[in-house]
Amino acid sequence: MRQLKISKSITNRSSEALDKYLVEIGREPMITVDEEIELAQEIHKGGRKGERAKEKLIKANLRFVVSVAKQYQHQGLSLTDLIDEGNIGLVKAAEKFDETRGFKFISYAVWWIRQSILQAIAEQSR
Repeated sequence: MRQLKISKSITNRSSEALDKYLVEIGREPMITVDEEIELAQEIHKGGRKGERAKEKLIKANLRFVVSVAKQYQHQGLSLTDLIDEGNIGLVKAAEKFDETRGFKFISYAVWWIRQSILQAIAEQSR
């Protein structure tokens, strides 16, 4: 049985939700490299502080996920789906980041973000 693909939404809800999301993530403050290191150390310690640190690290980098997701538009997934998949990669990166290696978090996270997006595109095309 063939799958039905709907290319355009009848309502404008999708773009309204995306606009609201973009405004929301734009309000999140950027973090410095030193803050990044402190947050990564807290994440490795675990517990509630670690969870809060992971959340802060992720929220501070959501804008980057959007910029990466935009590069993969028109390849079978909507921008919101691409952002969702990129966010999954960002979470994985936050969990696995090793601050002792001397790299900035986003340099490490970009690989995880792209991998998640590319995997979703590949799965959708099957």
